[in-house]
Amino acid sequence: MKSEPDRLCGPAAVAAAFAHRPQAVLRLFYLASRRAEAGPFCAQLARARKPYREVPPAELAKIAGTTHHGGIVAIAAPRAVPALPAALPQTLFGPGLLPVLDGVGNPHNLGAIARSAAFFGCTALLLSGDPRQAGLSDSAWRTSEGGLEALSLYRAPDLPAALGALGRTALTVAAVARGGVAPEALPRDRPIVLVMGNEEQGLPEASIAACAARVTLPGSGAVESLNVSVAAAVLMHALVVSPRATGL
Repeated sequence: MKSEPDRLCGPAAVAAAFAHRPQAVLRLFYLASRRAEAGPFCAQLARARKPYREVPPAELAKIAGTTHHGGIVAIAAPRAVPALPAALPQTLFGPGLLPVLDGVGNPHNLGAIARSAAFFGCTALLLSGDPRQAGLSDSAWRTSEGGLEALSLYRAPDLPAALGALGRTALTVAAVARGGVAPEALPRDRPIVLVMGNEEQGLPEASIAACAARVTLPGSGAVESLNVSVAAAVLMHALVVSPRATGL
Protein backbone atom coordinates (compact mmCIF):
# COMPACT_ATOMS: atom_id res chain seq x y z
CA MET A 1 0.00 0.00 0.00
CA LYS A 2 1.31 3.42 -0.92
CA SER A 3 2.57 5.42 2.06
CA GLU A 4 4.77 8.07 0.47
CA PRO A 5 3.14 11.51 0.18
CA ASP A 6 2.01 12.82 -3.19
CA ARG A 7 4.37 15.37 -4.74
CA LEU A 8 2.25 17.64 -6.91
CA CYS A 9 4.30 19.75 -9.32
CA GLY A 10 3.18 22.72 -11.37
CA PRO A 11 0.54 25.44 -11.02
CA ALA A 12 -2.30 23.36 -12.48
CA ALA A 13 -1.67 20.31 -10.29
CA VAL A 14 -1.27 22.41 -7.14
CA ALA A 15 -4.39 24.49 -7.84
CA ALA A 16 -6.41 21.33 -8.48
CA ALA A 17 -5.29 19.81 -5.19
CA PHE A 18 -6.35 22.91 -3.27
CA ALA A 19 -9.66 22.92 -5.15
CA HIS A 20 -10.53 19.23 -4.67
CA ARG A 21 -8.81 18.08 -1.46
CA PRO A 22 -7.34 21.08 0.37
CA GLN A 23 -7.32 19.21 3.68
CA ALA A 24 -4.84 16.71 2.20
CA VAL A 25 -2.21 19.35 1.37
CA LEU A 26 0.51 19.17 4.01
CA ARG A 27 2.97 21.87 2.88
CA LEU A 28 3.87 24.06 -0.05
CA PHE A 29 7.14 25.18 -1.64
CA TYR A 30 7.56 27.69 -4.46
CA LEU A 31 9.99 29.92 -6.31
CA ALA A 32 9.94 33.69 -6.06
CA SER A 33 8.56 33.78 -9.60
CA ARG A 34 5.45 31.92 -8.40
CA ARG A 35 4.81 34.17 -5.42
CA ALA A 36 1.57 35.60 -6.83
CA GLU A 37 0.08 32.17 -7.59
CA ALA A 38 1.22 30.79 -4.24
CA GLY A 39 -0.25 33.64 -2.18
CA PRO A 40 -3.84 32.35 -1.84
CA PHE A 41 -2.60 28.83 -1.10
CA CYS A 42 -0.23 30.13 1.56
CA ALA A 43 -3.14 31.94 3.18
CA GLN A 44 -5.11 28.68 3.31
CA LEU A 45 -2.20 26.82 4.82
CA ALA A 46 -1.61 29.60 7.35
CA ARG A 47 -5.20 29.28 8.55
CA ALA A 48 -4.69 25.53 8.89
CA ARG A 49 -1.31 26.07 10.61
CA LYS A 50 0.56 24.17 7.94
CA PRO A 51 3.98 25.17 6.60
CA TYR A 52 4.84 26.88 3.33
CA ARG A 53 8.09 28.38 2.12
CA GLU A 54 9.67 30.25 -0.75
CA VAL A 55 12.83 28.39 -1.79
CA PRO A 56 15.63 28.74 -4.37
CA PRO A 57 15.53 26.66 -7.58
CA ALA A 58 18.05 24.03 -6.46
CA GLU A 59 16.11 23.31 -3.29
CA LEU A 60 12.78 23.09 -5.11
CA ALA A 61 14.25 20.63 -7.60
CA LYS A 62 15.42 18.48 -4.69
CA ILE A 63 11.99 18.63 -3.02
CA ALA A 64 10.19 17.84 -6.28
CA GLY A 65 12.61 15.13 -7.34
CA THR A 66 12.69 16.72 -10.80
CA THR A 67 13.58 19.96 -12.50
CA HIS A 68 10.19 19.83 -14.24
CA HIS A 69 8.35 21.26 -11.26
CA GLY A 70 6.81 24.38 -12.77
CA GLY A 71 8.05 26.56 -9.93
CA ILE A 72 5.61 25.31 -7.28
CA VAL A 73 5.25 22.01 -5.42
CA ALA A 74 2.62 20.83 -2.95
CA ILE A 75 3.20 17.85 -0.68
CA ALA A 76 -0.07 16.08 0.07
CA ALA A 77 -1.26 13.02 1.94
CA PRO A 78 -1.32 10.05 -0.45
CA ARG A 79 -4.62 9.64 -2.22
CA ALA A 80 -6.24 6.25 -1.82
CA VAL A 81 -7.78 4.44 -4.78
CA PRO A 82 -10.65 2.35 -3.43
CA ALA A 83 -12.06 -0.77 -5.04
CA LEU A 84 -15.07 -0.22 -7.28
CA PRO A 85 -18.06 -0.72 -4.98
CA ALA A 86 -20.73 -3.31 -5.79
CA ALA A 87 -23.34 -0.56 -5.64
CA LEU A 88 -22.12 1.58 -8.52
CA PRO A 89 -21.91 5.32 -7.71
CA GLN A 90 -24.46 7.42 -9.57
CA THR A 91 -21.68 9.75 -10.73
CA LEU A 92 -19.60 6.94 -12.23
CA PHE A 93 -20.50 7.56 -15.87
CA GLY A 94 -20.31 11.37 -15.98
CA PRO A 95 -21.27 12.44 -19.52
CA GLY A 96 -22.12 8.85 -20.43
CA LEU A 97 -18.56 7.50 -20.47
CA LEU A 98 -16.30 5.68 -18.01
CA PRO A 99 -12.66 5.25 -19.13
CA VAL A 100 -10.94 2.07 -17.92
CA LEU A 101 -7.20 1.41 -18.06
CA ASP A 102 -6.01 -2.18 -18.15
CA GLY A 103 -2.24 -2.55 -18.02
CA VAL A 104 -1.33 0.97 -19.18
CA GLY A 105 2.14 0.97 -17.70
CA ASN A 106 3.55 4.41 -18.45
CA PRO A 107 2.57 6.93 -15.75
CA HIS A 108 2.79 9.72 -18.32
CA ASN A 109 0.10 7.96 -20.36
CA LEU A 110 -2.01 7.54 -17.23
CA GLY A 111 -1.70 11.26 -16.51
CA ALA A 112 -2.40 12.26 -20.11
CA ILE A 113 -5.52 10.07 -20.27
CA ALA A 114 -6.76 11.49 -16.98
CA ARG A 115 -6.23 14.99 -18.33
CA SER A 116 -8.26 14.19 -21.46
CA ALA A 117 -10.97 12.46 -19.41
CA ALA A 118 -11.40 15.50 -17.18
CA PHE A 119 -11.31 17.83 -20.21
CA PHE A 120 -14.17 15.96 -21.85
CA GLY A 121 -16.24 15.92 -18.67
CA CYS A 122 -15.68 12.39 -17.40
CA THR A 123 -16.10 12.09 -13.66
CA ALA A 124 -14.32 8.81 -12.91
CA LEU A 125 -11.45 6.59 -14.00
CA LEU A 126 -11.14 2.86 -13.32
CA LEU A 127 -7.75 1.11 -13.07
CA SER A 128 -7.38 -2.64 -13.45
CA GLY A 129 -5.44 -5.00 -11.22
CA ASP A 130 -3.01 -5.87 -14.01
CA PRO A 131 0.48 -5.74 -12.44
CA ARG A 132 1.63 -3.64 -15.39
CA GLN A 133 -0.93 -0.93 -14.66
CA ALA A 134 0.64 2.36 -13.57
CA GLY A 135 -0.63 3.85 -10.35
CA LEU A 136 -0.55 7.32 -8.92
CA SER A 137 2.95 8.76 -9.03
CA ASP A 138 4.76 12.07 -9.26
CA SER A 139 4.90 11.73 -13.06
CA ALA A 140 1.20 10.88 -13.35
CA TRP A 141 0.17 13.83 -11.18
CA ARG A 142 2.39 16.21 -13.13
CA THR A 143 1.27 15.01 -16.57
CA SER A 144 -2.42 15.07 -15.68
CA GLU A 145 -2.29 18.86 -15.13
CA GLY A 146 -4.94 18.55 -12.41
CA GLY A 147 -7.00 15.96 -14.29
CA LEU A 148 -6.47 13.22 -11.72
CA GLU A 149 -7.79 15.50 -8.97
CA ALA A 150 -10.99 16.12 -10.96
CA LEU A 151 -11.80 12.40 -11.28
CA SER A 152 -13.09 9.83 -8.83
CA LEU A 153 -10.55 7.01 -8.98
CA TYR A 154 -11.37 3.33 -8.51
CA ARG A 155 -9.55 0.05 -8.95
CA ALA A 156 -10.82 -3.33 -10.13
CA PRO A 157 -8.51 -6.20 -9.05
CA ASP A 158 -10.56 -8.58 -11.22
CA LEU A 159 -11.41 -6.46 -14.24
CA PRO A 160 -13.34 -9.09 -16.27
CA ALA A 161 -15.66 -9.61 -13.30
CA ALA A 162 -16.05 -5.85 -12.88
CA LEU A 163 -16.87 -5.49 -16.57
CA GLY A 164 -19.55 -8.13 -16.18
CA ALA A 165 -21.13 -6.09 -13.41
CA LEU A 166 -20.77 -2.83 -15.33
CA GLY A 167 -22.35 -4.49 -18.36
CA ARG A 168 -25.67 -4.67 -16.56
CA THR A 169 -25.83 -0.87 -16.69
CA ALA A 170 -23.56 0.18 -19.54
CA LEU A 171 -22.18 -0.96 -22.89
CA THR A 172 -18.69 -2.34 -22.26
CA VAL A 173 -16.35 -1.61 -25.18
CA ALA A 174 -12.80 -2.86 -25.76
CA ALA A 175 -10.51 -0.50 -27.70
CA VAL A 176 -8.53 -2.69 -30.12
CA ALA A 177 -6.04 -1.90 -32.88
CA ARG A 178 -8.03 -3.79 -35.51
CA GLY A 179 -11.30 -5.66 -35.94
CA GLY A 180 -13.61 -3.28 -34.08
CA VAL A 181 -16.33 -0.96 -35.30
CA ALA A 182 -15.81 2.77 -35.76
CA PRO A 183 -16.85 4.90 -32.75
CA GLU A 184 -19.89 6.32 -34.54
CA ALA A 185 -21.27 2.80 -35.04
CA LEU A 186 -21.61 2.15 -31.32
CA PRO A 187 -25.15 2.42 -29.93
CA ARG A 188 -25.71 5.40 -27.63
CA ASP A 189 -28.76 4.23 -25.69
CA ARG A 190 -26.80 3.73 -22.46
CA PRO A 191 -23.47 4.75 -20.92
CA ILE A 192 -20.26 3.40 -22.42
CA VAL A 193 -17.40 1.78 -20.52
CA LEU A 194 -14.29 2.28 -22.69
CA VAL A 195 -11.48 -0.17 -21.89
CA MET A 196 -7.96 0.66 -23.10
CA GLY A 197 -4.97 -1.63 -22.80
CA ASN A 198 -1.23 -1.94 -22.55
CA GLU A 199 0.92 0.21 -24.83
CA GLU A 200 2.72 -2.75 -26.43
CA GLN A 201 0.46 -5.76 -26.07
CA GLY A 202 -3.00 -4.25 -26.00
CA LEU A 203 -5.83 -5.67 -23.92
CA PRO A 204 -5.71 -9.15 -22.39
CA GLU A 205 -8.03 -11.64 -24.09
CA ALA A 206 -10.02 -12.04 -20.88
CA SER A 207 -10.81 -8.32 -20.81
CA ILE A 208 -11.77 -8.28 -24.49
CA ALA A 209 -14.02 -11.31 -23.99
CA ALA A 210 -15.74 -9.59 -21.07
CA CYS A 211 -16.73 -6.64 -23.27
CA ALA A 212 -19.91 -6.55 -25.34
CA ALA A 213 -18.33 -4.63 -28.25
CA ARG A 214 -15.01 -3.65 -29.78
CA VAL A 215 -14.03 -0.27 -31.21
CA THR A 216 -11.19 0.60 -33.58
CA LEU A 217 -10.12 4.01 -34.83
CA PRO A 218 -9.96 3.99 -38.63
CA GLY A 219 -6.65 5.32 -39.94
CA SER A 220 -4.66 5.67 -43.14
CA GLY A 221 -2.79 2.41 -42.64
CA ALA A 222 0.58 4.15 -42.74
CA VAL A 223 1.08 3.15 -39.09
CA GLU A 224 -0.73 0.45 -37.16
CA SER A 225 -1.99 2.44 -34.20
CA LEU A 226 -1.77 5.56 -32.06
CA ASN A 227 -0.15 6.03 -28.68
CA VAL A 228 -2.72 4.91 -26.09
CA SER A 229 -3.12 8.38 -24.60
CA VAL A 230 -3.72 9.89 -28.06
CA ALA A 231 -6.16 7.12 -29.01
CA ALA A 232 -7.97 7.62 -25.72
CA ALA A 233 -8.41 11.35 -26.36
CA VAL A 234 -9.71 10.75 -29.90
CA LEU A 235 -12.15 8.09 -28.71
CA MET A 236 -13.39 10.20 -25.82
CA HIS A 237 -14.02 13.10 -28.18
CA ALA A 238 -15.90 10.79 -30.55
CA LEU A 239 -17.99 9.25 -27.79
CA VAL A 240 -18.69 12.35 -25.70
CA VAL A 241 -18.51 15.47 -27.87
CA SER A 242 -19.55 14.18 -31.30
CA PRO A 243 -22.86 12.65 -30.13
CA ARG A 244 -23.86 16.01 -28.62
CA ALA A 245 -23.05 17.79 -31.87
CA THR A 246 -25.01 15.32 -34.00
CA GLY A 247 -27.94 14.98 -31.63
CA LEU A 248 -27.39 11.24 -30.99
